[in-house]
Amino acid sequence: MTYVITEPCIGVKDGSCADVCPVECIHTLPEDDMYFIDPDECIDCGVCVPECPVDAIFPEEEVPGKWDRFTILNAEYFEVHADQFR
Repeated sequence: MTYVITEPCIGVKDGSCADVCPVECIHTLPEDDMYFIDPDECIDCGVCVPECPVDAIFPEEEVPGKWDRFTILNAEYFEVHADQFR
């Protein structure tokens, strides 16, 4: 299991989640409108969840149906940008 950042993060980019991540698997680039969690690096600890001010982070199996596409978006993001973060 991994955690997924969903739509409420768009435009907020608070960064509190990334600040507490013990494995530094939450990333963004200046041109991005949200943060993303690397599914290959996430250790499923959940410490990011209570830090999110807009309740945008969910365990993969609990992502609300209306935001299912964000599970794929998070994974695809690291297929494209892996070399910048790993």
